[in-house]
Amino acid sequence: MSKKLNKTDFGKGIRALLANPVELEQAVQENPQAVVRELTHTVAMLPIEQIEANPFQPRTEFDQESLRELAESIRVHGLIQPVTVRRLHDRAYQLISGERRFRASQMAGLKEIPAYVRLADDQQMLEMALIENIQRQDLNAIEIAISYQRLKEECSLTDEQLSERVGKQRSTITNYLRLLKLPVDIQQAIKSGAISMGHARALAGVSDIAFQLSLLRQILQEDLSVRTVEELIARHQAERSSRKARPDKRLPDSLREVQDHFRAFFGAKVDLKRNERGKGQIVIQFDSDAELNRILDIITEKS
Repeated sequence: MSKKLNKTDFGKGIRALLANPVELEQAVQENPQAVVRELTHTVAMLPIEQIEANPFQPRTEFDQESLRELAESIRVHGLIQPVTVRRLHDRAYQLISGERRFRASQMAGLKEIPAYVRLADDQQMLEMALIENIQRQDLNAIEIAISYQRLKEECSLTDEQLSERVGKQRSTITNYLRLLKLPVDIQQAIKSGAISMGHARALAGVSDIAFQLSLLRQILQEDLSVRTVEELIARHQAERSSRKARPDKRLPDSLREVQDHFRAFFGAKVDLKRNERGKGQIVIQFDSDAELNRILDIITEKS
C-alpha cells in the first residue's frame, strides 16, 4: 500500500510532486484542496519543450517586432513573470496564460521557464485564457468582443456572471458585443486601428448597413472625428424619422392623369400638389436656362 501524504508533505514537497506524476495524482485524489492551495503559490522551473501551446488561446495575431524585443529582454534578464500551465500527463504541460511570454522565451532559446502549475479542466482553461486575454493592454476592440462572446457561449456565463468575472459593467460588455454585428469591412477597420472605438460605437448604433459603410468611407477619406460622425448619424436618423412621419400625399388617380399630361406636354418633370382644402401648386422643373426658354416658348405659343 502506498504511503499516505500528510499536510506537511504539501508544504515542503510540492516541487517533488510535480516531478512525480503518480504521487501527484495520489495527492490530488486524497487532498485536492491542499494541492490546489499549494500550487497557486508555487513556481516551478519547467523544461520549455514539455509545455504545449494553449488550444483555447483566443488571440491569433502577435506583433512579431514586439515579440523580438521581448525575446531580447528575456535573453538578457530571463523571464521575470512566470507563465501559468496545467499538467496534462507524465511530464507534459499545457499553457493556460502567458502565450506571448512563452513564445518570446522560445525565441530567446530558453531551455526552461518559471511557471505556476494549476489543476484545471477544459472549460476552466478556456475561461482563464479568455479572461487573461481580455486584461491585455494591446488588444483591439474586436478581439475583446470575441473573447466576451466566447465566455458567454462556451463557458455558459450569464451577463451578470460575465460582468463579475471580467470586472466590467454590463453596459461596457454590451457595447463590445454590438461590434460583432457590424459589417466585416467595419470590423476589419477596427482591428487594423483605422477607426477608433468611439467611431465603432457610433456606427454600431446605425441599423442601415449601406449608411454604415458610406460613413466608414467618409471617416477613412476625410479623417472625421467621432463628434462629426455622431452629428451625421443624428441628422440621418432625424431625416428618416421625418420621412416616416410625413402623411401620405399621393394624388388621386384623376389628378395623377393630369400631372402625367403636363409632363408629356412640357417634356419636363411636373409636380402637381394639392392639400386637403383644395389648395395647391403646379411645379415645372428645369435643369438649365435653355430648358427654361423652351418651356416658356411652349407656354407663349399656347397662350
